[in-house]
Amino acid sequence: MKYFLSSGCALKWLEFPAVYRIPTDELYELDAAAFEFLGKCASQEGCEADAHDREFIEYAVQEGILSTRFTERTKPLLKKSPEPSLRYLELQISQRCNLSCRHCYIGPPGEKELTMKEVRDILEEFQDMQGLRLLITGGEPLLHTKFKDINNLLPEYAFRKVLCTNGVLLSEELTKSLNVDEIQVSIDGIESGHDALRGEGTFGKAMAGLRMAAQAGYAVSIATMVHSMNLNDFEEMEELFRGMRIKEWSVDVPSPVGTLRDNPLFRLPPEIAGKYLRYGFGDGLHGGGEGFACGLHLATVMTDGGVAKCTFYRSSSVGNVDEGLEECWRRIVPVKLDELGCDCMVRSECRGGCRYRAGLLGNNLGRDLYRCVAYNVPLQRG
Repeated sequence: MKYFLSSGCALKWLEFPAVYRIPTDELYELDAAAFEFLGKCASQEGCEADAHDREFIEYAVQEGILSTRFTERTKPLLKKSPEPSLRYLELQISQRCNLSCRHCYIGPPGEKELTMKEVRDILEEFQDMQGLRLLITGGEPLLHTKFKDINNLLPEYAFRKVLCTNGVLLSEELTKSLNVDEIQVSIDGIESGHDALRGEGTFGKAMAGLRMAAQAGYAVSIATMVHSMNLNDFEEMEELFRGMRIKEWSVDVPSPVGTLRDNPLFRLPPEIAGKYLRYGFGDGLHGGGEGFACGLHLATVMTDGGVAKCTFYRSSSVGNVDEGLEECWRRIVPVKLDELGCDCMVRSECRGGCRYRAGLLGNNLGRDLYRCVAYNVPLQRG
């Protein structure tokens, strides 16, 4: 009997050989023999059942990695990734937005957007770099003037596509047309808590969009920011989101940049906001990163083509995609945990928290006090 690599799977040569199951966002580390065997299974000729360990084949079939039926699929270039590997790419395709949120790190909406050529070139290079997950963001990405064309490009690429949206513009017709694997919607409180940050009536519209995405069969995740108007909503949000079978709920604290500078009433000190970082569930990472601070496998491309280690470092980009995504990625210097000015019992777990927040307190290698509170580590300012 012949076996074929399933249509939703792609081989990835990261720091280790692996196979990535895109629909479930699962990464399987392989030994050299299994990697070579699955490489043969990825061809149109497939591979014979007796060519490899029977137990492995049975496991791969059970996990949905192998199939007995050939399906036309994208077969990306298989080459060794840079080290560290760029696994997660935030692609800010447009500054346009239908909302004027009081905490937006980008600032007021604008007109700048990536061109179709830039988008295609970035996707091609990200795939060649063995990327795992593309985060399509804005602004509101649905407002890119060529969003339909971008959406039509997506099936060509063998990585997971995540649409990050405020949810307001999601309709039944639009949702059915999206070529993404996951839709992440921002929900920042229950009704009044959310609307205080994003505008009156936005909670109901965002929740309607969220439910449409779930009903259409997409994996759905939620991003929540802690602010002064939603502190009483977290228990209710957790019950609501778990009941909806949300894939992942990420909770964070907005940094005082962008429009939040003009809305100080929404800001909270570490002693208060840090406790709410204990909420949330699901873990969107795929292992690795031991010994390094957060963001080891992440980069952001902004609407002007600038590349930074994350969106908060937009003012200190390492280059432009015109020079090549990989060239820019190699300029980002990872931060090692033993370089940080903290040596607590949970450092390897929290990975030092957010380096940008630490920098706002005056020391790029210092403590992220919000994460310290989340992990019950006594605060040491200064």
